[in-house]
Amino acid sequence: MRSYLDFEKPVAEIEAKIDELRAVGDTGGSEAITDEVSRLEVKSKLALQDIYRELTPWQKTQVARHPLRPHCVDYIGGLITDFAPLAGDRKFGDDDAIIGGFGRFRGDSICVIGHEKGSDTESRLKHNFGMARPEGYRKAVRLMEMADRFGIPVICLVDTAGAYPGIGAEERGQAEAIARSTETCLMLGVPNVALILGEGGSGGAIAIATANRVLMMEHAVYSVISPEGAASILWRDTTKAQEAATNMKITAQDMMRFGVIDTIVQEPTGGAHRDPKAAIMAAGEAISQALSALGNLDRETVRQQRREKFLAMGRNFG
Repeated sequence: MRSYLDFEKPVAEIEAKIDELRAVGDTGGSEAITDEVSRLEVKSKLALQDIYRELTPWQKTQVARHPLRPHCVDYIGGLITDFAPLAGDRKFGDDDAIIGGFGRFRGDSICVIGHEKGSDTESRLKHNFGMARPEGYRKAVRLMEMADRFGIPVICLVDTAGAYPGIGAEERGQAEAIARSTETCLMLGVPNVALILGEGGSGGAIAIATANRVLMMEHAVYSVISPEGAASILWRDTTKAQEAATNMKITAQDMMRFGVIDTIVQEPTGGAHRDPKAAIMAAGEAISQALSALGNLDRETVRQQRREKFLAMGRNFG
């Protein structure tokens, strides 16, 4: 079942015609119908390329939030073998917004931690739309410390609008949990690689994205606040979210230019939701290259490289 964004309307119309013609063809259509389908398929592909070549920051935000976009569990399923999830923070409880555990990535032991948004109503409620509570970040800390103890690299898959701002979360120390998680990322003696899958929202993202290498999917966004939130604060008008997105510089291309991320992972034409398998494989290759570049470093060099990376941010944009 396809799901089209507003700006994809030209492609939606062409693909609707293709579906109609295929339905006729299935009942014994002519060669002319087959030729017309082929022509429209080419037209659809070209239209999609033209649209995605010139996406605005707000359109990229919509792509990053696409309901069919592959999520953390999809990347784990496609890249990690023998995955054994671990639950709980040993202090309060478990938080399904953050999934974590150990497995193998291309034959090597790996620790994986990531935000999971869910793919339908039931799973979205279970995972709280990827918005983690303090126990989620404390679970991440527990897993990172365990990985560090056994010399296992860490992969973090980021996809959240932000940490959960509920009363209970604040009562249980949300800000402190985010700070501790960020600190743990910085103190790891093993390489860690973070990949922004869709949304990288504020401290909720940076809590597990403070890594030696930060990668970002081509149509993902990374920002201190959502465009809607920024518009609400600046203009008290959420309808100006499009203007906010443009001025906030939140795209992967912006982040690369500012030195916030290290690599942009190219997505299939039309976004990762058009071909999830290809997007996941591209991400796997980028993660593999990042880990390989860090594989021969000793623990202190790993820490120092990570520290210098974050201290250097913004020096050329003062």
